[in-house]
Amino acid sequence: MTRWNPTDYNPDDFANRRHIGPSPAEMAEMLQAVGADSLEALIEQTVPQAIRQDKPLDWPALSEAALLARMEEVAKKNRVMTSLIGQGYYGTVTPPAIQRNILENPAWYTAYTPYQPEIAQGRLEALLNYQTMVADLTGLPVANASLLDEATAAAEAMAMAKRQAKSKAEAFFVAHDLHPQTISVIETRAAPLGIKIIKGSIDDLKADEVFGAIFQYPGTYGHIRDLTPEISALHDAKALAIVATDLLALCLLKAPGEMGADIAVGSAQRFGVPMGYGGPHAAFMSCRDDLKRAMPGRIVGVSIDAKGNKAYRLSLQTREQHIRREKATSNVCTAQALLAVMASFYAVFHGPVGLRAIAQRVHLHAVTVANALRAAGADVAPDAFFDTITVKVGVGQAGILAAAEQRGINLRKVGRDRVGISVDETTDAGVIVRLLDAFGIDDTAAQATAPAIPDALLRDSDYLTHPVFHMNRAESEMMRYMRRLSDRDLALDRAMIPLGSCTMKLNAAAEMMPITWPEFGALHPFAPRHQAAGYAEAIADLDAKLCEITGYDAFSMQPNSGAQGEYAGLLTIQAYHKANGDDQRDICLIPVSAHGTNPASAQMCGMQVVVVKSAPNGDIDLEDFADKAKAAGDRLAAVMITYPSTHGVFEDTVREVCRITHDYGGQVYIDGANMNALVGLVKPGEIGGDVSHLNLHKTFSIPHGGGGPGMGPIGVKAHLAPHLPGDPREDESGAVSAAPYGSASILLISWAYCLMMGGAGLTQATRVAILNANYIASRLAGAYPILFMGNRGRVAHECILDTRPFAEHGVTVDDIAKRLIDNGFHAPTMSWPVPGTLMVEPTESETKAEIDRFITALLAIRDEITDVAEGRIAADQSPLRHAPHTVEDLVADWDRAYSREQGCFPAGAFRVDKYWPPVGRVDNAYGDRNLICTCPPLEAYAEAAE
Repeated sequence: MTRWNPTDYNPDDFANRRHIGPSPAEMAEMLQAVGADSLEALIEQTVPQAIRQDKPLDWPALSEAALLARMEEVAKKNRVMTSLIGQGYYGTVTPPAIQRNILENPAWYTAYTPYQPEIAQGRLEALLNYQTMVADLTGLPVANASLLDEATAAAEAMAMAKRQAKSKAEAFFVAHDLHPQTISVIETRAAPLGIKIIKGSIDDLKADEVFGAIFQYPGTYGHIRDLTPEISALHDAKALAIVATDLLALCLLKAPGEMGADIAVGSAQRFGVPMGYGGPHAAFMSCRDDLKRAMPGRIVGVSIDAKGNKAYRLSLQTREQHIRREKATSNVCTAQALLAVMASFYAVFHGPVGLRAIAQRVHLHAVTVANALRAAGADVAPDAFFDTITVKVGVGQAGILAAAEQRGINLRKVGRDRVGISVDETTDAGVIVRLLDAFGIDDTAAQATAPAIPDALLRDSDYLTHPVFHMNRAESEMMRYMRRLSDRDLALDRAMIPLGSCTMKLNAAAEMMPITWPEFGALHPFAPRHQAAGYAEAIADLDAKLCEITGYDAFSMQPNSGAQGEYAGLLTIQAYHKANGDDQRDICLIPVSAHGTNPASAQMCGMQVVVVKSAPNGDIDLEDFADKAKAAGDRLAAVMITYPSTHGVFEDTVREVCRITHDYGGQVYIDGANMNALVGLVKPGEIGGDVSHLNLHKTFSIPHGGGGPGMGPIGVKAHLAPHLPGDPREDESGAVSAAPYGSASILLISWAYCLMMGGAGLTQATRVAILNANYIASRLAGAYPILFMGNRGRVAHECILDTRPFAEHGVTVDDIAKRLIDNGFHAPTMSWPVPGTLMVEPTESETKAEIDRFITALLAIRDEITDVAEGRIAADQSPLRHAPHTVEDLVADWDRAYSREQGCFPAGAFRVDKYWPPVGRVDNAYGDRNLICTCPPLEAYAEAAE
């Protein structure tokens, strides 16, 4: 007979039972190890009392079941329509195999950016497939591994053309039939760089007056034309030609590269990625071979490993902003890796024949609609098109739009007397019947069989010829291919990823589920507002919670990444100064320890960067800061600081830095990268900050997705609110993204995180993040010097291990990072913010057992370093230098100076479930010398091995 024993365990307590790793008993053990009496005592020793917030975050938490019920209730307030709006966003069919095995699979969505290539070979192969797909379809030889959206890709292409064109002109031509949101973002980017924008008809282009031009192909209203004459004229004037294009259209249309285009940009959204009210979607960029070293963003290349085997890696300038800082040509830091992977698998799933069939079906549906409208006497343009037409309806425009909406269809309002119709992969005969009925046409339309594409524009070149796009597409084989690639990677579903400033925390399944619901995924970003009431409610509540968390008065949800948030925040400051008549304010003070994107973002805003020194303890050198603020005087626009500091410490001088800045009329930008140490404890808007961006993909639980997506909304004080980014739907100035709420669908993840954690849960997460970091610092302090500590000997949510002393024995930070792979871990952040060091951030989600496993691994590595230092083994013969060890190493003849056991099964590694990297240490220098950025023929791999 069981006695009744009441328990305080609450299975619905998401924050403490699901999200936060250590149990209360484990926390007590950890506190004893760090020498703190309680969790609150540790926080008091870590966070200066002078900056602590007075009022706690106190909204109640929802259980997972309650959250999903709330989400369902909100989702029902969105009205899902058949969208024929087009304008760069289209209905698409996500193959269920891709939805289940990629989008909804934590092996893909919880991985980090592939900076450690040995443990990212699966993602890198999928991204190389993406680059190959883009290069083939655009007819240009080199593509990158995705950008944020089509509009920002176009703006990046403009800046790239400005740097690379031999023309001395200062103007840039924008064809009037570019998508309006793209024009808006280009104008935002051009203004601070002093680039004059000339908008007009393609026929009015004067090539000798511009350094470059961008054309939409097909145009936003459907027009297609051969751009070869215009591109040739640009080249004669030493200018560059950019073509914004559509990958599905290019399955039928002559490729931009075949017209002589220098750069192509666009969105891969319609390759199986839901519209999601604006994103996230993978944008693309491809270019001529001689321009590849100027291309922004990440490029996946092919190299070899230590044994000469084929290995993928990120190539060229993929961390340019961290190397060149204010001289960087782009601040791009985040890609859209997960969405690029989805698009690449869509191409593999269908192959070239399948893509062509989809494109032909889309096109013939558009021709069917055009023929029926013309037969009924409608004025339809253009004559040649792919999927988009416009219909002149005169004063009946409002009536047609309303009639279509009554039939469950959204059309595009064009001017005052036309409507636009863009058909897509989801269009079928039933949609066409409803559409024509809205125009008062009852007759069943005969399915068109002849294309409306001139012979000269029909594509006759091959694409997607690599064997990967011709594999057997039986679902069993597709499923196995996706599994094989995911098994090559190390993501959060396998192990802790202790990256400093990257906050690789739990991405709960309940937070992820709603984004694939049609009520959220199938909405067009330019759908009428009354159809998106659910999104409006969710975004408004998230906005209010973020304001409460940060102490700011208003938020813009538009920026698509942290770096874009920096840019938007600085533009907001700049607009504020100009509104006050302070046009001369152009100096931005940035500490030497700042994220590399900070100075790059300031440079993109046309600001002059002045670097502030660091004190020996890693803090901002207050004397140097004061001197430089004084020297800037009335030219001081802003200071950009990260708090807690990039060195992982709460600086006591933060209020003084803010006061000095404000005394000289500047504004304080607080980088939100380390917000995971602040939530519930410190509000940046209350300690002197005027604007901050928040990395929702860090602190607020949006998964990193192997390198993206991300969101970087900015919070501002009330005086800056009127100057936030404008709405691209309304042709307002200052838009930084193509959609008004950026990647709106993933805002739902952060909203769900806030709802399930509750105010107290978010605060506890911050406390435990600080506990976990201090526990690691305390346990490792005797083996590795901890580089920076606060005044009371505590670190914030991350700590820096100084591995530089080991270099004198021939052991590098790379050796330690690669050896951690053998232990089954992703390395911490390498050589940043201090070269030759490791920055560790455990986050609150990691359990004590996993943290102890990590500590065990690092202590074992330290013993191996001691063996080298004391002469028991040479550095180049040690397991450190041979790491990581593969299965091939395990079964090969063994002639090494250490045992197989030590090499392949070091302390901390799982034995039954051990992760085996698919390649040995990758040769980075070889990859840059022999740059291959598309899927090479198979014989090339054999040649590389030789």
